[in-house]
Amino acid sequence: MGFPVNVPSQSPPKPLNFLIYGKTGWIGGLLGKLCQSQSIPFAYGSGRLEDRRSLEADLAACDPSHVINAAGVTGRPNVDWCESHKVETIRANVVGTLTLADVCRERGLILINYATGCIFEYDAEHPLGSGVGFKEEDTPNFIGSFYSKTKAMVEDLLRNYENVCTLRVRMPISSDLSNPRNFITKISRYEKVVNIPNSMTILDELLPISIEMAKRNLTGIWNFTNPGVVSHNEILEMYREYIDPNFTWKNFTLEEQAQVIVAPRSNNELDATKLSREFPELLSIKESLIKYVFKPNQKTSVA
Repeated sequence: MGFPVNVPSQSPPKPLNFLIYGKTGWIGGLLGKLCQSQSIPFAYGSGRLEDRRSLEADLAACDPSHVINAAGVTGRPNVDWCESHKVETIRANVVGTLTLADVCRERGLILINYATGCIFEYDAEHPLGSGVGFKEEDTPNFIGSFYSKTKAMVEDLLRNYENVCTLRVRMPISSDLSNPRNFITKISRYEKVVNIPNSMTILDELLPISIEMAKRNLTGIWNFTNPGVVSHNEILEMYREYIDPNFTWKNFTLEEQAQVIVAPRSNNELDATKLSREFPELLSIKESLIKYVFKPNQKTSVA
């Protein structure tokens, strides 16, 4: 459902003009390029999310039609950082996001918020390999990492904001295989990988959809992943097939992985039915991987 913007019904819709937070981040940078390619006016916010006055100043200067939040703390090099920087993580992921949502609501603006689907883990009702995915209304059941705990907290609170569109991103992948944040780049460089099917987000396909969601004034929670699941080994097999025929990798178990990471990692399948219903052209995860990532980067001849 759309959020009722505070303008008289006879007024024409406000021309698109996006205010984007997360200029230095991966998704924030890609969104700016997408806006340029679609000739959508946009500006990057300069205020800190937890500083209400600076957000109000950004909104006054930009006068946006929509606000897009791709900022937040994920930790460098990974979410283990959040375990030892809890206050900084809360400040960015909880206080900051809620402040931005609140300021937007005061002005009758929709906030498109890139969140995470790493707040679930396979359980008895959603067993690994069953094809039964977690839905938008399901309560998060993964609190293994402090990062995921803060994300689940803020998602629950944002349910009360009728102006927010929450997009649950998972293990994001793009066609830029040199980017260290790219899930494929990460696992291709690991010494060993676990081999578990997961829902994932192909940014090349889904980020343009998120801009369309803003145009449609969609709100609420959305599982923002391609339909279906793909395992680490399946991705690396495609990598070997399309990119590097000599590529090899080693697997290890979750128990062995636990020895080398600080916080457990989320593994799950999200049900993408709601998104597919709104965007019937959405490709399954394996089709999307081939079309948007591996074919454009193809270096070997595929039989």
